[in-house]
Amino acid sequence: MRVLVAATALCVLTALRVLAAQASLPKEVIFRHDHPLIYYHGRWDASPGTWWASSGFKLHVQDLSTLTLNLGPHTTTPLASVGVSVGHEPFYTVNVSAGANVIPLKKLEGEASTTTVRINVEGWQNNRINLESIALNEGAKLLPYVPSKLAFQFIGDSLSAGQYLPQGVNQAWPFLTGEYFKAEHRINAQPGAALSDIVSYGNVHGVSYQYFRTEDTGYVWTSDHNYTTPWDFGRERPAATHIVIHIGCVATVSVCSVALYFPGDNRANDASQNVTAESFVETYQAFLTRLRTLCPDQPIFIFTPWGWPAADGSTSYYYDGQYAKIVQDRHLVGDHNTFLVNTTDWVTWEDVFPDNQHPNVPGHQKIATRFEEWLEGWGLRPELKANTVQF
Repeated sequence: MRVLVAATALCVLTALRVLAAQASLPKEVIFRHDHPLIYYHGRWDASPGTWWASSGFKLHVQDLSTLTLNLGPHTTTPLASVGVSVGHEPFYTVNVSAGANVIPLKKLEGEASTTTVRINVEGWQNNRINLESIALNEGAKLLPYVPSKLAFQFIGDSLSAGQYLPQGVNQAWPFLTGEYFKAEHRINAQPGAALSDIVSYGNVHGVSYQYFRTEDTGYVWTSDHNYTTPWDFGRERPAATHIVIHIGCVATVSVCSVALYFPGDNRANDASQNVTAESFVETYQAFLTRLRTLCPDQPIFIFTPWGWPAADGSTSYYYDGQYAKIVQDRHLVGDHNTFLVNTTDWVTWEDVFPDNQHPNVPGHQKIATRFEEWLEGWGLRPELKANTVQF
């Protein structure tokens, strides 16, 4: 009998200790993925899960001290790298995986009671996060996020996707340009993909097709989502105000984490697949025509190739003169809001990785600076302050 009483008392004591420990744990406020005050940007499928580098979400939070992302089974295994910015401070990398992920908050906005948190996937591959819910500290409150009036849409390949950069797309020139202008920015860029809808270095479709889909070309390697769905451009808030296209890449790609390099083939992906200049121009024009059905009035900026610099100081180019022809043809049909951005001499040997001739971190910074100067000369000005909220 004494043993039974002692055992019962021990059980009661243990239960009380568990309850006390639970009571001492910090309480959280849970926001499901469909909460209307989560501001999504980029391409998300119905799960919801990210596709394409730079896709993510933004939060404006009152009294924030802790943040946990609860991610579902469609998250990349073993992990996906995301960029995190708190209070518009520089982005830093956090590796996340399926389950609960406590996000370190490096800096809160001084004594301010509200702060903005921005999170996006950095990689052009292994870039899926499947958001189930967000947990904030007790007392935290989500506030409306009001996006910038400027919204860049960047379209391209590895030269825009941040391939080979330590922080991926977050260090690439499109991302840096968007940050400089305090704009929203969406980047749809896929290494190795041609503009033409053809197979190219592990990509089963070209950008002229894939841009209009939710998924990037990596879907074909994804066992739990190996199909594509039409992208609803009506989900983009705000719609793009400025469109920037830089199509062209050396035949250097990485598919399923296996790097492939084809030395000496310093051409656009289309040219590497023997697409003639005439066919390339025709495809580009058809792509622009389709874009104009979505964005009839927005300025479109078409980059010429900055070429492939060599150690001896020379630079090789591809489709020479064809980009100017594309813009001229748009003007002939009355589209005078399409502009040629001549990037000749923007990139030198010092600006690239010597083993693959893609821009390095300083190279991307240089390209961003040159384009920012070009845009300001064109007449664009940065927003007066970073994205904020209205009360």
